Amino acid sequence: MLTLAQAQTIMSATLAHAGAAGFKPLTIAILDSRGAQKLFIAQDGTSLKRGEIALGKAHGVVALGIGGRALHKMALERPYFIDAATHAAGGSLVPVPGGVLIRDGAGTLLGAIGISGDTSDNDEAAAV
Repeated sequence: MLTLAQAQTIMSATLAHAGAAGFKPLTIAILDSRGAQKLFIAQDGTSLKRGEIALGKAHGVVALGIGGRALHKMALERPYFIDAATHAAGGSLVPVPGGVLIRDGAGTLLGAIGISGDTSDNDEAAAV
């Protein structure tokens, strides 16, 4: 189970990386393995819908069990599948980099992080 303390540690490391790299303000959503919100923040200066995008990135990876970059590739190769999966996920699936699975040392799924605010590549780098 992903604990609040673990989610806070991930959040702090994410913000530290983004700050050191000079990224734009981020919105960060951390979900547990069930897809329930564990932690959510929006830095000052983020745009209006960044929260929904961050949640969609996190929901997508935890729902399908693969990272955002792989979801993006799948969206390009199998758009009908991603459309159907988005519908099945209640519309909350954003198939681009910036959604990353969180696993423990043994590979057990603990949850996911979704980030939006900078480029998708930078969002992903902050998540990792």
